[in-house]
Amino acid sequence: MFTALQRLGELLAAAGQRYSVVAIGGAAMNLLGYVNRTTTDVDLIAFGGNGGGAPIAPPPDPLPEPLLRAARTVARDLGLDPAWLNAGPASQWQTGLPPGLQSRLHWQEFGSLRVGLADRRDLIFLKLYAAADDTGPRSVHFQDLVALTPTGPELEDATAWVAAQDPSLAHTLAQVVVHVQHAR
Repeated sequence: MFTALQRLGELLAAAGQRYSVVAIGGAAMNLLGYVNRTTTDVDLIAFGGNGGGAPIAPPPDPLPEPLLRAARTVARDLGLDPAWLNAGPASQWQTGLPPGLQSRLHWQEFGSLRVGLADRRDLIFLKLYAAADDTGPRSVHFQDLVALTPTGPELEDATAWVAAQDPSLAHTLAQVVVHVQHAR
């Protein structure tokens, strides 16, 4: 996704546009070096922030037309899915983000696109939630969670946060945690 983001930032610069976004998921994990696997999209959870203390906010729905236009061009040029820039995870704002997420973002510049990448701690929280809500130990979310090598206290904190987000996941959540502990 590095190439796609770089190209997107170049197109935005050529159009006189500038955006700051916050990415989570596999693309963030790849860019931070936690995994080295192919990912087909960039999951956006927020807009703004820009690393200068400005607050982050849910991405607009739909995304701004200049950003969408540039993303479609990148998709065409690189053979990506037209929806490779994905704001679906923004629904997490309804129940809340991991506490302190904004203060831990790692900012990278891609031309006129500034991308805040979720910190390892926040990725643990979000991947645990996704793994508990997915198909279990065979899911990419579970594999990503294991790759993050969470400590016992990190898993405890993440478990408490996920349980507060969706109490209906309690049984599955407990199973995922046990599998992660055994996979370490």
